[in-house]
Amino acid sequence: MRKNDEIIIIEDDEDDRLLLKDIFEALDYPNKITFIEDPMDAIAYLSNPLVIPFIIFSDINMPKINGFELRNQILANTEISKKCIPYIFLSTSKIPENVIKAYSCHAQGYFKKEEEFSKYKTVLKTILEYWITSLTPTNSL
Repeated sequence: MRKNDEIIIIEDDEDDRLLLKDIFEALDYPNKITFIEDPMDAIAYLSNPLVIPFIIFSDINMPKINGFELRNQILANTEISKKCIPYIFLSTSKIPENVIKAYSCHAQGYFKKEEEFSKYKTVLKTILEYWITSLTPTNSL
């Protein structure tokens, strides 16, 4: 079962990474947390056959390629797609067009980044608990 595998966070903003690091430390899950700062590095990392993440959290507004473009590249990559990794967008935006675009590229969730630590922690815990109990093709054995 993959529930204890790596949590990937694709986030270019240092302040957001630090906040997420603090939240995951407070949640105290056994998972390794891997931050990918440059979205251009994500495909190479995720293509590694030894990397089988539990979940991916991705920002949308990033330099070079945005989160939607990255998601589409991941979907187009057979080696990564067959890993069946839940893909969740975290964004400061609640613009309906972004939400529609996220689900159009088969994201499993779109959540607003909360400014308050406790609210953000609750959102992330809820997401993780859902995926810990959910069966996926790679954790149903």
